[in-house]
Amino acid sequence: MLIATTPAPGHVVGVLEVARELARRGHEVRWYTGRSFREQVEQAGAAFEPMSPELDFGGKSREEAYPDHAGLTGLASFKTGVRDIFYGTAPRQLEDLLAVLERFPADCIISDDMCYGACFASERTGIPLAWVSNSIYILGSRDTAPLGRGVQPSSSPLGRLRNALLRFAGDQVAMRDMRREADRTRARVNLPRLRTSAMENIARPPALYLVGTVPSFEYPRSDLLPGTHFVGGLLGLPPERFDPPGWWEELHDSRPVVLITQGTTANDVDWLLVPAVRALAGEDVLVVVTTGSSLDVDRLRPLPDNVRLERFVPYHHLLPHVDVMLTNGGYNGVNAALAHGVPLVVAPGSEEKPDVAARIKWAGAGLVLKRRAVSEATLRDGVRTVLKDDRYRRRAHALAREYQSCDAPRRAAELIESMAESQGQISTGGVTR
Repeated sequence: MLIATTPAPGHVVGVLEVARELARRGHEVRWYTGRSFREQVEQAGAAFEPMSPELDFGGKSREEAYPDHAGLTGLASFKTGVRDIFYGTAPRQLEDLLAVLERFPADCIISDDMCYGACFASERTGIPLAWVSNSIYILGSRDTAPLGRGVQPSSSPLGRLRNALLRFAGDQVAMRDMRREADRTRARVNLPRLRTSAMENIARPPALYLVGTVPSFEYPRSDLLPGTHFVGGLLGLPPERFDPPGWWEELHDSRPVVLITQGTTANDVDWLLVPAVRALAGEDVLVVVTTGSSLDVDRLRPLPDNVRLERFVPYHHLLPHVDVMLTNGGYNGVNAALAHGVPLVVAPGSEEKPDVAARIKWAGAGLVLKRRAVSEATLRDGVRTVLKDDRYRRRAHALAREYQSCDAPRRAAELIESMAESQGQISTGGVTR
């Protein structure tokens, strides 16, 4: 089995448990991604296949990898990111993957749903493709608005009309240039033009679409892609070793614990971290801030007495102690919080984060702030509300029970085996070449 992922943490983490389970079940697994993930890949039991260096931005912030993206916001940031990070790298990814397949004739390809080079390789070779989601369900539906809107679903006649109009406006106006970019990219590798939205960028859908969440955290659809399965939380592998920071015993105090995070890629500390730290400085809570990457943390100093700052603390260890997560809506962090029964306050950032926030509101598991309303006062009030109003915690706990009922890695591996078995290549007992 050949895994291919975009070299970014959010695109890798959900695949780690699946890779380990596939290797445990006796399959030969190779994984094509960035060099900064080699240790994690090998820990999962897969053989590492490196990307060509010019494609490998792993371990860098977006601005470090793409300096001309600095300062972009909103739709411009989103479209430039898709063009350069996903479309622009796909043809060379295809070359890399075809070279791997020459010496490793895989029975199936497994990728995150934005690794377009893997999509192209599946189209070119006919090898069945399984997507492991790195975010919300991205395919279009008559029952939902297009991505990026943060709009609640509707399957009523008027709701479907609204969805169709928004989809038309997105495809033909806001994303028209991206559709052309997708077609140009595909033409470079002799693939036909798209008949889908620009974000899907694949002529035929994957045989499997494994979404790493529970059904209660995703909108119902009457036209869900066949082969879609909500397998439960794919939250990454726990670290082999964990050395708690010096303040760890404070998590057992009587104070509520508030975790503030804006994920591993967003690096504007003034958007969420600075106002959130200031907002909670006078509250009777313990505030844990995780930055996820190299940020200008001097903007947070001097730290209030109730704030503990770390670049990274494993969620497997931290979240059982957290009472509220304050986040910009990163999908993996949100899923991890809900899997532990932690309610949320969300100040949604860019990309698909408004859509993640909309699902939190729809599921009743947290409070969502309007982007233009983010301030110290609204952040403080949001945390106070979620701590005091038990409805949010009850819904988060209900979702946690649903996550706990799933064995996501095992279910994902079984489905991948069934996909490959249907091609006559393997049996569920292991490789039968």
